[in-house]
Amino acid sequence: MKRKKALRKPAKKVKKKLTKSPMKRPKRRLTKKPVRKPTKKPAKKPMRKPTRKPKLERRIRREPEARKPKPIRYEARRPEIRVVEKRVSGKNDVYFNGRVVGEIKNPVEFVENLRKKRRMGLISQQMNVAYHPEFGEVRVNTSHGRTRRPLIIVENGKPKLTDKILKKLNKDEINWSYLTQHGIIEYLDAEEEENTYIALKPEDLGKEHTHLEIDPITILGTSAALIPYPEYNRGDRINYGAKMVGQAIGLMASNFPVRADTKFNILSYPQAPLVRTNISDILDEYPEGQNVVVAIMCHDGYNLNDATVINKSSVERGLFRSIYFRTYETIKKKYWGGQEDEIRVPEPGIKGYLGEEAYMDIGADGITNPETRVVSDSVLIGKVSPLRFLSAEDFAADIENRRETSVTVRYGEEGIVDDILISETVDSDQLIKVRIRDQRILEIGDKLASRHGQKGVISLLVPHEDMPFTAEGNVPDLIFNPHAIPSRMTIGQLLELLAGKMGALAGKSMDASAFNHVREDEIRKAMKSMGFRDDGKQVLYDGNKGTKYEVMIFTGLAYYMKLDHMVSDKIHARSRGPVTLLTKQPTEGRAKRGGLRLGEMEQQCLIGHGAVLTLKERFDSDKTMIPICTKCGLVAIRDIAKNKSYCAVCKDSEIVWVETSYAFKLTLDELKSMGIYPKLGTKEV
Repeated sequence: MKRKKALRKPAKKVKKKLTKSPMKRPKRRLTKKPVRKPTKKPAKKPMRKPTRKPKLERRIRREPEARKPKPIRYEARRPEIRVVEKRVSGKNDVYFNGRVVGEIKNPVEFVENLRKKRRMGLISQQMNVAYHPEFGEVRVNTSHGRTRRPLIIVENGKPKLTDKILKKLNKDEINWSYLTQHGIIEYLDAEEEENTYIALKPEDLGKEHTHLEIDPITILGTSAALIPYPEYNRGDRINYGAKMVGQAIGLMASNFPVRADTKFNILSYPQAPLVRTNISDILDEYPEGQNVVVAIMCHDGYNLNDATVINKSSVERGLFRSIYFRTYETIKKKYWGGQEDEIRVPEPGIKGYLGEEAYMDIGADGITNPETRVVSDSVLIGKVSPLRFLSAEDFAADIENRRETSVTVRYGEEGIVDDILISETVDSDQLIKVRIRDQRILEIGDKLASRHGQKGVISLLVPHEDMPFTAEGNVPDLIFNPHAIPSRMTIGQLLELLAGKMGALAGKSMDASAFNHVREDEIRKAMKSMGFRDDGKQVLYDGNKGTKYEVMIFTGLAYYMKLDHMVSDKIHARSRGPVTLLTKQPTEGRAKRGGLRLGEMEQQCLIGHGAVLTLKERFDSDKTMIPICTKCGLVAIRDIAKNKSYCAVCKDSEIVWVETSYAFKLTLDELKSMGIYPKLGTKEV
């Protein structure tokens, strides 16, 4: 019975604690305190006590058996994982053109619905959407400046662009817009492309693919697509090649004779490439180079380190000859007070008059005549302008109120006056443009490059009779260094040489488009069938000695480009010339007739060679004499009118002249502007 009482009491207490709320407890305690004395009340419920006892016993017995697999800990961890999953999937931010616009719970469905609506034409075709699960972000872009490319839509492993649609397209029954509007082809940007799985060819298609390439060459841009056999080259060489295609001198527009661009070059004898790509067929009207015969060999060390040896006779026959055009212009402006510029031959007495000889080539209208030979500083357009700041004395004579503002040829340039254009601006001011041309013949220092990023500077022009030759008498136009191939790994250039040789011998152009081109084994078979070696090697003879080379030389045809970096635009030297007003040091740049900077490294190089005396004339370009006060150590003042020097602080003190650079004097002035007292101590040496 004692055991029963012990069991009854805690059961009562547990029941009260679980069922009764804490807010009602104080009221019950107040009411039950006087009635607690009778202890017979719990005995009124005898049936409940034995019924609960076995339940408690069962729970106690089952607990140790249930603890072995530890299900309580597993159940406690599982909801935590679910909460984390809900937190990530439930808070996916939506970005519209880079700005947060809201949150969504089902990003995959949201993105799929947007794409379906775009393909149905309910949303603009310019919209692109991408889901990034690692960031929990959906990005929608409609902004300008995105590079987008077309891809064929694939559903259940089958492309939507079928043969039936292609036949309609060939018959002009439908057009490109039809394909994009009916969800057959769509444009993707770089971000949405991350959510796709694209097949290169139709035979590669599987159920997991989302898109198919129209042609594998569309992976590349316009410039990179001009490179033959690009998949055989290293990636960086394709980038270099694409960049240098943009720098190549070619035929940039067919209407160049009537254009007035500031500066452009035109190749005199451009050629279509013998080894071409699909893009080359489209850009046939705008060639950018010439086909040259290349021999891969060394030539007395002159083609070391990417230097190139060129056949001089080929250059004389017009190889890579180009024409340089530059346009000069001026506007006849109108000013306040009824004053305006005048286009005429300036008269003597005008401020800045250049002399009679400078205006000899100018006509009566103030403009030079066509087909006139001009050099640096030659006057093209005679122009007289009113003074910028007029004083009371300047109104004395009309001629003195004018200044010379003629247009002259840039320093370092020359040519022939090609064309003259007289027109008007939007503000009804007279506009005059003069275009000059200059023939640029290939010379040592000019830059050439192949389409595979193999660039080089011309180091030697060899006469035709001194160049290596074959038994048939064929002479290469260009000698290329073999050491440039293994380090750069441009195997595509070797294939181009072989394909070009086969194309020249067979009299046809060769297709070398990316991923879809004439294979090497096909070229070798064709070469053998024509009676030539299949590896492109030939026996060459030394042009100087006439002896046969010990090894066979790999020769072929390659498409080379002349780049815009010509030595005639860059060569520069000067002895004396203009200086800047602030530092009194020589100006910088070829156009400003600037000096050649000799820096710290060049100084150390001259010291290392023992040529120390050369530094004396190099490091005193801004040499000056400054007056120093011996008492206070500040820079004194030089009064030119009174021809005396004095100190502004000490008034009467001894002044000494010190030889130093003008840049040091500027440094002292800057220190004084910051409130620092730069006291100089002087002594005779």
